[in-house]
Amino acid sequence: MPEKKFKFLIEGGKATAAPPIGPALSPLGVNVLQIIEKINSETAEFKGMRVPVIVTVDTDTKDFKVEIGTPTVAAL
Repeated sequence: MPEKKFKFLIEGGKATAAPPIGPALSPLGVNVLQIIEKINSETAEFKGMRVPVIVTVDTDTKDFKVEIGTPTVAAL
C-alpha cells in the first residue's frame, strides 16, 4: 500500500482546491473536494489561524487520512 504524504499550512476553515492543495492532490485521482471539506470541518475552530495539515493518500485505494496539527505560535 504505497502512501504519499503532503504537508500544507492552511488558514483554519478556509482550505480551497486552489494551489497548493488542488494541484498537489488531483494527479493522484482522489476526490479533492472531499478532502477539502474534511480539512475545513476539522480546522473550523482555528479560524484566522494558520494550521499545519498532513494529508496521507493511499495511491492504490485512493483512501486518505487528514491530520491536523497545532496552530503556529505566530497565529496564537
